[in-house]
Amino acid sequence: MKALALYPQEPRIRWDYADINTLLLWATNSGMSDLLLRSGSCAWMRLYGQWRPITQKPITTDELLSALERLTRNNSIGAMIKSGQQDYDFAHQIEEARGIRRRYRGNAMPIADGYSTGVKIVFRAIPSLPPALEDLEIEDSLLEHAMPINGLVLVTGVMGSGKSTLLAAVLRNIIEQGGRNVATYEAPIEFDFDAIPNPGGPVSQSNIPEHFKSFLTATRNSTRTAPDVVLIGESRDPETLRGMIESAEIGVSAYSTVHTRSVPETISRIINVFPVDERQQVTATLISSLRLIVSQRLIPFPNGNGRIALREYLPFTPEVREILLETPPERLIQTTETLLAESGQRIQDSAYKAFQAGSISKDKYLAIVAERKTKRIGSRIMTSSQENSKVPHYDLFSISEYTLDGEVKRAWIRLGVAFQNRDGSFNLRLRAMPLTDPKTGMANLHMRLPQAKTQEVENDPDNFYLHIDPLAGAPLEAL
Repeated sequence: MKALALYPQEPRIRWDYADINTLLLWATNSGMSDLLLRSGSCAWMRLYGQWRPITQKPITTDELLSALERLTRNNSIGAMIKSGQQDYDFAHQIEEARGIRRRYRGNAMPIADGYSTGVKIVFRAIPSLPPALEDLEIEDSLLEHAMPINGLVLVTGVMGSGKSTLLAAVLRNIIEQGGRNVATYEAPIEFDFDAIPNPGGPVSQSNIPEHFKSFLTATRNSTRTAPDVVLIGESRDPETLRGMIESAEIGVSAYSTVHTRSVPETISRIINVFPVDERQQVTATLISSLRLIVSQRLIPFPNGNGRIALREYLPFTPEVREILLETPPERLIQTTETLLAESGQRIQDSAYKAFQAGSISKDKYLAIVAERKTKRIGSRIMTSSQENSKVPHYDLFSISEYTLDGEVKRAWIRLGVAFQNRDGSFNLRLRAMPLTDPKTGMANLHMRLPQAKTQEVENDPDNFYLHIDPLAGAPLEAL
């Protein structure tokens, strides 16, 4: 790996607004993806996925907050950070030369600085022009499904895996082809689509919450502006996810990013964000809207100079959607795994191609291959001992509802355990019969991953419910 020299223009006395701008330009021209400044520490730069120090003298909290107020044009940002109210997202740009602008996405957050409150600021470099599809070496079979006339396309991965860059390249292609109205809602705006020369259709970009209060408000407003393509920034909370799904429902092409590590877990992760009573409807709407899920990782080249993108993807054809719509919620991950192997590309397949081409090291390849040697239940790993059906996979509870002082309450009565078979079915072992509904004779059974006794059952993200016939002991309908 090529050694990186320290920043040559470190100020002798004090860091100010102009010094940080100069540092940002130097880091950008050195190939950085992120720059981190924090109270009481030197500056750090991420290059090809690795963090390294680039200055010697620590930066103080006062220096950072003073510069931050200039960067954001917000005189109250220092007080907000020092009071620990919340973090702060912002966009920043520097005019490096006449007509040449460098753009950055920033986040400032309070941290401990000895016995007082300090600040950490992370800048993410954003190319002035969105990349071209041909520069990203995207698989042809992926591109066939990346620009649907309507429906939802999701790009997933951990932070810094190139999700926004991939989506920006897809949108650039759509804009250049022309004939479609493109609207983006981001927090903050990243790529500047107005910089695309000779666009073939109208493009508008809105910042949340500067231009719209929330993603849900923005996407509902988009129904009045006749978009053909909508980009929702990062989807992580129920409000944003709901806006994302609603956008896909109105007949447009909707794009968004989600923080998950694989295609199979993405659907379940989205569904589990919503309250239990909404999940059945959300599941049906989400699956019906999906057209493509891509999970991307950036892996360093063996020589350390650069990274390669590995992609796992599943096109949601009508046949795939029909199979998933008929799949019980508790088997969505297993079924998606099967469909991924049959109709898409697993991350292991992508890693094998990269390893054969010499683009990733053997240890990186073997680590990725090992991920599929274990099976998953919900969001946890099924161990080899559990595959023998001798170790319980779930605790079973019967749910009893009663009214106390006019308020409906629930009692959770532990009945036994459940074992999952290789085909996804369950064996239930009960110490007591579940409570049944007097009208239907059915029991509402709660299945929960074994966890610490102190954890609340109702807040378990990996739980699910079954209606069962206690006499037969077999699941009849998944909720």
